[in-house]
Amino acid sequence: QVQLVESGGGLVQPGGSLRLSCAASGIILSMYTMGWYRQAPGKERDLVATITSGGSTNYADSVKGRFTINRDNPKNTVYLQMNSLKPEDTAVYYCNTHPPQRRYWGQGTQVTVSS
Repeated sequence: QVQLVESGGGLVQPGGSLRLSCAASGIILSMYTMGWYRQAPGKERDLVATITSGGSTNYADSVKGRFTINRDNPKNTVYLQMNSLKPEDTAVYYCNTHPPQRRYWGQGTQVTVSS
């Protein structure tokens, strides 16, 4: 059974930083393209960043230059380093494969950017 557990969210002021973690069991993350997604209140869930099995990364235009996705293979964990946070980054953040598998969605972690 695959389980993806997101953590690391919280309340941060504009301009601040957070690092999100996605710890996996039942799946070897390095074998898949993994993605971070986010869903703001009243909006669709959007793809934020991806990392391929080979380590290539891609980012949504809205976070390019501010967010970094990486993976720790021994820990079977994917991270999202978020810098220069803006209020519009406020959302629940999820990890999943890309394309996502419905049964893999976890609870997500709330990120709130506010002064």
